[in-house]
Amino acid sequence: CAPIKESPFVPISLTKMVRMDVLNDCLKSIVNAERAGRRQVMIRPCSKVIIKFLQCMQKKGYIGDFEIIDDHRNGKVVIDLLGRINKCGVISPRYDVCIGDIE
Repeated sequence: CAPIKESPFVPISLTKMVRMDVLNDCLKSIVNAERAGRRQVMIRPCSKVIIKFLQCMQKKGYIGDFEIIDDHRNGKVVIDLLGRINKCGVISPRYDVCIGDIE
């Protein structure tokens, strides 16, 4: 029986990747689903910032209804797409904006 060699690619420390910008991930998922021609997209994780942004997009007519699914973890959102989004994204870092400057 041959001896087992240790792999040089064994990680020294096991780290967990975290999401840095959930709003940017959400908008990229929406744009990718629109380009693929899908009628719905599921977004996870859900946050208050995402919900407020989706309410603004819904009020302007870019998306249809959305449903918040509470799974006792981070939550999910199912969004009905209307096919009206060409491109959207996040300007980072987020700058302060006066209330009168918001569209």
